[in-house]
Amino acid sequence: MSWFESLILGLVQGLTEFLPVSSSAHLRLTAAFSGWEDPGAAFTAITQIGTEAAVLIYFRKDIGRIISAWTRSLTDKSLRSDPDARMGWLVIVGSIPIGVLGVTLKDQIEGPFRDLRITATMLIGMGIVLGVADRLAARDESGGRHRAPKQRKALEDLGVRDGLIYGLCQAMALVPGVSRSGATISGGLFMGYKREAAARYSFLLAIPAVLASGVFELKDATEGGHVSWGPTIFATIIAFGVGYAVIAWFMKFISTKSFMPFVYYRIALGILIIVLVGMGVLSPHAGEPAH
Repeated sequence: MSWFESLILGLVQGLTEFLPVSSSAHLRLTAAFSGWEDPGAAFTAITQIGTEAAVLIYFRKDIGRIISAWTRSLTDKSLRSDPDARMGWLVIVGSIPIGVLGVTLKDQIEGPFRDLRITATMLIGMGIVLGVADRLAARDESGGRHRAPKQRKALEDLGVRDGLIYGLCQAMALVPGVSRSGATISGGLFMGYKREAAARYSFLLAIPAVLASGVFELKDATEGGHVSWGPTIFATIIAFGVGYAVIAWFMKFISTKSFMPFVYYRIALGILIIVLVGMGVLSPHAGEPAH
């Protein structure tokens, strides 16, 4: 991988990690459109450490409170009802599905799941799901001619059942094209949570999963020696800086705006990929030339 490739891919990772458009799909597509080799699941996982570092810094106060309350609740039973302590347990519970499936489906994630036809299908399918979820949230928020606005749930209402459902939604993002934030935010909106609450838990829930995945891939990469370390570290640093700016923008955006622009973008991109693969301009498989 060249330094220029790592710069572009780092920018793409930072720009798309927190938006509901699938960063893994965009890394795969950027390489395919540019005629570069597929950066692979290892590159994606390692550069995601950079974007998760941005999450740790942006939500540092929340994370500090959660870790402190959760740790103290282990020995002090009176703290187990504390919202921050509960959130610590709920992040652990919500991380179980992606942990189990990530290990179980590792070969599929690094191979068949990276087929561009699957990516395109997931972009379109999850785009429609996000659109429906967004419309339901908008209807509750605005009410109607014969219906008063409906109060949606906050993070304080989160329980074990909803935490597990969030976790299952997050696990769907193991397939490129789904989008971790898109799947978890959609799940939260369908369960009746406010947009900001769904996004905030989505970001918190991603921390252990992404960091664990990155460390796991770092271990394999170190032993296998198949990663270009200089460009990969450079891309990770770029992803961190860009990712932090995107988080700050996105949290403000969703408090007042609809997700529909992302829905239209996902569907249009998915259709474009299907057309280009069908015409032979793009090969659906990594490492294969187009026809």
